Amino acid sequence: MHTGLLTCSPDTPLREAAERMASRRCSSILVLEHNVAVGIWTERDSLKLDLSTSASLDVPIRKVMSQPVRSLPQTTPVKEVEQWFRNHQCRHLLITDDNGLPAGMVSQTDIALKQGLEPYLGLRRVNDAMNTTPLVLPGIMSLAAAAGELLRHQQDAAVITCSAVQLGIITERDMVRVIARHAGNTPVGELASKPLFSVAPGDTLLHARDLMIDNQVRHLAVLENNKVVGLLGFREIINGVEYRYLKEMQQLLQERDQALNTSRLNLQLAERVIEASLESIVITDAENRIVFVNPSFTHTTGYSAEEVIGRTPAMLSSGRHDAAFYRDMWKTINERGYWRGEIWNRRKSGQLYLELLTITAIHDDDGHTTHFAALFTDITHIRENEDKIRRLAYYDPLTGLPNRRLLEDRLELAIRHANRNKQHLALIFLDLDHFKQVNDTLGHAAGDELLLDVSRRIRIRLREDDTLARLGGDEFIVLLPELNEPEEASRVAQRLIDTIAEPFKIGPHEFRIGCSLGVSLYPDDAGSAEQLLHQADAAMYQAKQEGRNDYRLFSKHMNHQQHKLLAMETALRYAVETGEGLSVHYQPQVRRDDRSLAGAEALARWHHPDFGPVSPAEFVPLAERAGLMVPLGMTLLNNVASQQRRWLDQGLIPVPVSVNLSAQQFWQHNLLVQFRLLLAEHRLPAGLIGIELTESVLLDKQQQAIPLLYGLRELGFSIAIDDFGTGYSSLSYLQDLPVDTLKIDRSFIQRQESRSSNAILAAVTGLARELDYKVVAEGVETEAQMETLTRYPVDLIQGYLTGRPVTADEFAERWLSKQTCRN
Repeated sequence: MHTGLLTCSPDTPLREAAERMASRRCSSILVLEHNVAVGIWTERDSLKLDLSTSASLDVPIRKVMSQPVRSLPQTTPVKEVEQWFRNHQCRHLLITDDNGLPAGMVSQTDIALKQGLEPYLGLRRVNDAMNTTPLVLPGIMSLAAAAGELLRHQQDAAVITCSAVQLGIITERDMVRVIARHAGNTPVGELASKPLFSVAPGDTLLHARDLMIDNQVRHLAVLENNKVVGLLGFREIINGVEYRYLKEMQQLLQERDQALNTSRLNLQLAERVIEASLESIVITDAENRIVFVNPSFTHTTGYSAEEVIGRTPAMLSSGRHDAAFYRDMWKTINERGYWRGEIWNRRKSGQLYLELLTITAIHDDDGHTTHFAALFTDITHIRENEDKIRRLAYYDPLTGLPNRRLLEDRLELAIRHANRNKQHLALIFLDLDHFKQVNDTLGHAAGDELLLDVSRRIRIRLREDDTLARLGGDEFIVLLPELNEPEEASRVAQRLIDTIAEPFKIGPHEFRIGCSLGVSLYPDDAGSAEQLLHQADAAMYQAKQEGRNDYRLFSKHMNHQQHKLLAMETALRYAVETGEGLSVHYQPQVRRDDRSLAGAEALARWHHPDFGPVSPAEFVPLAERAGLMVPLGMTLLNNVASQQRRWLDQGLIPVPVSVNLSAQQFWQHNLLVQFRLLLAEHRLPAGLIGIELTESVLLDKQQQAIPLLYGLRELGFSIAIDDFGTGYSSLSYLQDLPVDTLKIDRSFIQRQESRSSNAILAAVTGLARELDYKVVAEGVETEAQMETLTRYPVDLIQGYLTGRPVTADEFAERWLSKQTCRN
């Protein structure tokens, strides 16, 4: 129960009581007079108010409260509280102390949250309990009308269609929250809680309940094929709980009646359990002669009951255990009363099997042994499976090659052997080129077949004592022990390149791929297995950077580069976490006709005490490899939003600032929530921040991108396609996406003497005009380029000619101050 009671006096204005309920997130308020409960007002009562006039909220709560207040003493068992809720069709109950004074409040929701129903909820599905006829209201409906609809349909929540792509929810609790703050004619879409969390019909009730608790909501939409097919709240879960308890009580009563009517049924049940047991059961007398076996014994050993009763279990002996084994076993039974262990026995067919056996001595009231009970299970297949698991621990399941764990063991042994014999060994790190393209084009099954073909080709080119291992994905390691001269590793590497370069044929498809190899030598390059792997990896990475389909021998220069990259990654990670050294520069975007300021692009800058100014061309790819693009992007966004707020507070008139979003940041599941919080935290009006995306971010998931982009547009963010024309341009997607601006890449601007570049400029700008998009020309550096652009419908100019990227203070001084004066 809730011990922190929310109370008020009978003369408390209803508006004040509702405010207090909303702030405390309570579903009811208790009305006390002289410390005696005289009434109660709940979320449900809020639906009965006349919201057409604000005067209805100024009446004393005594005029609208429910009475009398139903109560139970705090010593009442929980089972009786549940029964009370069912009998009285009520959702709140006052709990009194030993003196009859209010001590707490309990609700049906408390029962659903705190009664240990996890096993039951884990077995039931959402579609078993959900409200299949949810109330769905348009967002333009007034608050008063929505309250009436909830009351008329006897619903405690309604789904609100806030927009074409966004749903919300209004509940009784929301009514308490908003009635004291909003007029009755307020559109309910503005008051609905968003986002509306959802589950699928096939999800468990346990998952749904946990989702409601984690997100502090009391209702979930049930979506199927992106359509609302139901609504699930605590009330529906409670109804299911009531049904469960009724069924359990009925079952317990039946079991009690059966136990009272006859004990013979229990004995029969015990016999049936023994007969149906999957464990083999043998009972012997004190002289160890078999008196009973169950059917599982016959199934396991092949002996029928008639063949074994009267004989001893020694008839099953496999001959694998000596007399000392059995002496120790019986000694343990006599001392402890039981023995448990693994033992080999023999079936009637003569086949050996391994069993897990437990023997227990059964004593009478005087402590004398009367019987022995043996239970055993055939674990032969379990041991075989354990052997398979051990194999999986050391071998790649697809290719059957040694995995990293077994490779490291063999490499350690090879190093020790090479050290004793003063020999060389080599490690070759092999990575396939363009393997992802095969996977994406032909499918993962074809990719697996390609990996099998690659492993077969490589093994043919190796010596018997060489080791080929697969690390995972398309990465292989070749261990070459006992080399007479280091040059042998180069010859093997070239052979592997040549064999991988030959055509592959998978099904009807024939294609070629390449591979990049890195070679490290012992003891020249490293003295440990870990270092050899690291050096070979660095050499392979160098081969990829320098053109692929080749091999590189490790050098200390590579190691230096690797250490520098690692140090820079560590420094960048620290900069993203603390913000130190990271800043934002602003490059103006001006109107082509009069070169007046129209907007700006935010560009990240990083200055490190040791590395100095680091170019974005260097630290952005580093952030992508290190998985830092999302936090780096959010740092940039927060800096821009904070700067816009400062300019507003300084009385300046800021212009829209566009920010580049990476693919990782755009495809976050809570992108819209983050952007909504960003605007709220910095108190920014709509239209001051724009989003720039490259084509590659949108093309792979065009349909999934549409609702996200519309959501950003609804929040007031403009959308621009950056570097248009340089990637995989597809004109078809432009007609579906809510795009505002196309930014022409600088490469087309700087090659205007090229006929093809001029043709592309004409096509892109013409297309943009027809689609009513703005066009931004990037990288304009000369007046000649500016003059050439007058032939095309270009709206905005961005480049060194009109303004270089500068700090926020310089940007405000050069541009915003002038604009403020002009306006």
